[in-house]
Amino acid sequence: MRRASAATLALLAAWAAPAAGFDLQGHRGARGLLPENTLPAFRRALELGVTTLELDVGVTRDGVVVISHDRTLNPDHTRDASGRFLQREGPAIHSLTWVQLQAYDVGRLKPGTDYARQFPDQQAVDGARIPRLVDLFGLVKRSGDEQVRFDIETKLDPSRPEETPVPEAFARVLVAEIRRAGMARRSTIQSFDWRTLQAVQKIAPEIPTAYLSMQRRFDNIGAGSAAGSRWTAGFQYRDYGSVPKMIKAAGGGIWSVYYNDLTPALLAEAKSLALQVLVWTVNDPAAMERLVELGVDGLITDRPDLARKVLEARGIRWR
Repeated sequence: MRRASAATLALLAAWAAPAAGFDLQGHRGARGLLPENTLPAFRRALELGVTTLELDVGVTRDGVVVISHDRTLNPDHTRDASGRFLQREGPAIHSLTWVQLQAYDVGRLKPGTDYARQFPDQQAVDGARIPRLVDLFGLVKRSGDEQVRFDIETKLDPSRPEETPVPEAFARVLVAEIRRAGMARRSTIQSFDWRTLQAVQKIAPEIPTAYLSMQRRFDNIGAGSAAGSRWTAGFQYRDYGSVPKMIKAAGGGIWSVYYNDLTPALLAEAKSLALQVLVWTVNDPAAMERLVELGVDGLITDRPDLARKVLEARGIRWR
């Protein structure tokens, strides 16, 4: 099989790139309104007219790509077959088969937890299960929406490799699922673990990659570490001096940055490098207004209903 030329790869990337215009992304569907990463949450985000459905994926023991933010079952919103909330972190999704995973209910937040207090407006949907990626693709196809995109995050942790497939295998099974559904043109793959993004760029140049970063609380960049970071696929901050320059060197075209890490100077630098800039996870309307005014290309939010109002008030079209 002949390797594609550089010109061909560029055309594929352009064909697959997100459409011009503001990108309103529903985080984990619409987590502020309905249980995260469930089909009801994605359905609500579609009803709100988001540009992109943001979601997280893992892989079961029998190779099924499922939609879950956590590598292990989260006791803050997971109940067992008897209806009781888990008392501690549950088993790794990669240790369970798809059938075993279906015994768990993820349709309600555990009362009294800090997690539940973050989302007082979230409506419970008892009986909701962790869906497969193919289930979400089917939901969107049945809805008739031929424009909405998918921003799909791979969930890995270099310090806990036993909980997931290795990055290359993770990338292969995810890309295969996306291609099988005919959704490569409408998908982006993002990650804090840039190793998966490097793998995607090699095996699926038609699918854009988005490089996630956070430096204030959880730091995947390692800017102040002499040893560097295990998350950034060998592209170290000390060698480039900024996250936008790291992403450009890694071959990325999209920077997905924790919103409180973004400064006007960093945004200007990213734009000078022709990077699209998305900010996450922005739920406060005042912060949304500030970031839109700053000139970001898109918002990732648990409350797309509130973000719509901010964009509408400014006359910004997102679809």
